[in-house]
Amino acid sequence: MKPTDFSVHVTNFLTHYLAALRNLSPNTIKAYRDVFTLLLRFCRDVRGIALERLSLVQIDPSLVEAFLDHLANDRHVTIQTQNHRLAALHAFFRYVQSEVPERLLQCQQILAIPLKRHAHPIVGYLSKEHLAQVLAQPDLHTHAGRRDAVMLSVLYDIGARVQELIDLNAGDVRLDPPAQMRLMGKGRKMRAVPLMDPTVELLREHLREHDLDRPEHADKPLFQNRKGERLSRSGVRYLLQKYVQRLRRDHPGFTQPVSPHTLRHTKGMHLLQSGVPLEIIRDFLGHVDVKTTEIYARANLEMKRKALEKVADVGALPKIPSWKQNKTLLEWLQSL
Repeated sequence: MKPTDFSVHVTNFLTHYLAALRNLSPNTIKAYRDVFTLLLRFCRDVRGIALERLSLVQIDPSLVEAFLDHLANDRHVTIQTQNHRLAALHAFFRYVQSEVPERLLQCQQILAIPLKRHAHPIVGYLSKEHLAQVLAQPDLHTHAGRRDAVMLSVLYDIGARVQELIDLNAGDVRLDPPAQMRLMGKGRKMRAVPLMDPTVELLREHLREHDLDRPEHADKPLFQNRKGERLSRSGVRYLLQKYVQRLRRDHPGFTQPVSPHTLRHTKGMHLLQSGVPLEIIRDFLGHVDVKTTEIYARANLEMKRKALEKVADVGALPKIPSWKQNKTLLEWLQSL
C-alpha cells in the first residue's frame, strides 16, 4: 500500500526537520512524537479512521478542535497540557504549509486555533531553612547517601533543569579557579555556571570516591546509578521525594510540593533576594528571554512585604482636607 501524505510529512517532521534542521534534543522530539501518538489513537478509536488511510486533508480545524475537546473531557488533562499539545500541532502545520503550498489555507486555519487562557501558578520555591533541611537528609555514612547529597547540592547550586543534571559528565566539571560547570541547555545551547566553594569541595570528594577525576573518565556520567549508568529523570525525582518524605515525617507542618524543578526555582529566587539583576539570573539559568526570569520578581512576596514596610516607615501621610469644610463648594453642590 502506498504511504499517505500525512505519514510521509509526520515522519519527515520528526526525523529530519526537528532532529537534523532544528537540532532539538531527543526529549523534545519525544514530546512531539507523543502528541502524534495521541492524535492517531483519537482518529482510530474515536473517529474510526483507519490509520493506513489517514491523509493530510482529514486533519482539518474541526478534527483538531475535537481532539482538544477529547483531551479535556475524556482524558481530563489540564489546560496547560492542552496548550502544549496544540503548540506541537501548530509547529507541525507551520512546517507543512511550506512543504505543501496547496494546503496553505488549511494550515493557517489550524494555526489560528488559539491557546486557552489559564491562571499561571505562583512559582514554588523553598526558604533557606527548608532547603537546608532537605539537603541534610541524605545519610553521609553510605555510598548512595553521599552521592545523593552531592547531587542535590549541585542541582540547587547551578540551578539546573533535571535533564541538564543527568546529562552531566565528569569532564563538564572544572574545580580549578574559577570553578564552574558546563551545562547543555535547551536548544543545545551551552552555558558555564560558576560553583560555590562548598559545592566545589563536595564535587572534589565525589570525583575522587567514584574514580572520576582521571582524564580518561571524562565522558562518564557525573551521577550514576547502582549499575554505573546515567540516572534517569524519574530516578532523580524518586530520590528527591524520598528525602522530602523524611522531612515531612519530622516536620508535619511542611506540606509544600517539592520537585527537582523546585530547586531550580529556589536558586533563581535566592539570587533575586540577594540583589542579583534579572539579566544575570537569566544568563545563569539559561533563559532565552528575561521575561521568563521575571516570574521570580512577581512571585517574591517577601520582597514585596519588605518594600511595603519601607513605604510605611516614610512617615505620616499629610492630612487630606475634607470637601465638607469647603463652604463655597457645599453651597454650589446644594444648588445643583
